[in-house]
Amino acid sequence: MAKVTGLTTKKRSLSTVTDYDIRLLRVFRAVVESGGFSNAEVALNVSRSAISISMSDLEKRLDLRLCQRGRAGFALTDDGKSVYEATLQLMSALETFKTQANTLHHQLRGELSIGISDNLVTLNHMTVTTALKKLKQQADVAVQIRMSPPEEIEKAVNNGSLHVGLVPKIRELKGIQSIELYSETSYLYCTQEHPLFHESGLTEDMVLQYDAVASASAKPLDSLLHYRELHTTATSNDREGVAFLILTGEYIGFLPDHFAQQWVDRGQMRQLLPEVFQYHTPYHVITKEAAVSNPLRDHFIVLLKDI
Repeated sequence: MAKVTGLTTKKRSLSTVTDYDIRLLRVFRAVVESGGFSNAEVALNVSRSAISISMSDLEKRLDLRLCQRGRAGFALTDDGKSVYEATLQLMSALETFKTQANTLHHQLRGELSIGISDNLVTLNHMTVTTALKKLKQQADVAVQIRMSPPEEIEKAVNNGSLHVGLVPKIRELKGIQSIELYSETSYLYCTQEHPLFHESGLTEDMVLQYDAVASASAKPLDSLLHYRELHTTATSNDREGVAFLILTGEYIGFLPDHFAQQWVDRGQMRQLLPEVFQYHTPYHVITKEAAVSNPLRDHFIVLLKDI
């Protein structure tokens, strides 16, 4: 009998894409964008074991190893990266079909996913709430809001997983359209337990000698000088974390005035030399420059601009 050599294992090909496949791909996308199984539990509102089963089913269905998981943490394989990119394309195509089909009814309907930077809800002149109210009254819309750091929102808008983002304008973004909406003003604060709280003759030198907490996220240019002058011994990636540390009485730090006002009104915080320590942050709404037509998203942008 002749010896058979050079045999290779043939991968199974995917002959059809079912509704169940799409559900599995949605789970996969959530796992990737959440950075692992544990974080995806919150995004998907299902147990980790259910996510693990879905991922195993998807790998069996595709006959591919999509990710590494274990003590070393979560990481995509090369095949996993390719499948993730293909998943984004598929979801975008499905969204395009849904949008185009809905326009045939001559009524605005569908989903609108919005990414918003943290702690903007207390901004008195914020127009997002009013625009969402009008949109709900005028359209059959399912709104999804994701609270995330600006960098994550920019990335999600660019890859199509978010329709709209509301972020501080720090730099120009390639492939992104932006419309400025408003700005907020940040001041330097301390709490009532801090030595500076009851000091009446404040000077810049006095303020700058105390420990400060700084935001770890990207900042407007006019704020950088202030942050360089501070004696920074702690950082936080969001404003709530900055507020937590200020409230210990051990740190001073910058907060937007609308966010800090709740503690100022209760006599728990005060501004420190507001005529010196202040900066402005412009906020803008961003969309993908080459995004497919989406009447619901476009109408929401119009509502934001008209308020």
